[in-house]
Amino acid sequence: MTLGAREPSLELFTDYLRYIVERTTRQPDLTRALIELRLEAARRPDLARILGDTLRRGYRDDVAFHLAAGLPGGAFEVALLHYAVDGLLLDLLGTSIEAGFDADDVVVAFVSRLVGGVDR
Repeated sequence: MTLGAREPSLELFTDYLRYIVERTTRQPDLTRALIELRLEAARRPDLARILGDTLRRGYRDDVAFHLAAGLPGGAFEVALLHYAVDGLLLDLLGTSIEAGFDADDVVVAFVSRLVGGVDR
């Protein structure tokens, strides 16, 4: 069953996050390039405007999807998960802290701790 056909739940939200991590690590050079672009945008205002608009639009789309799908939490929780996943990706695709935790276990913990106690 596809993710979009399932009933909204914490488990579905976890599977969405798993999919995002898998998709962004499948092409590591592309994800690394985006991370590098975000850092370069901190030094170049013209790039910051363009990239910032794109990132904010993506975040708004993620929030709209999240709410329309009836997943737990809202805009704040989606932002928390963006921040958390960005850090995980940086660790997976860059120089790691090598804490020894499985990425899937980290994803499960992100969802349960950041969204688990939140009403829809």
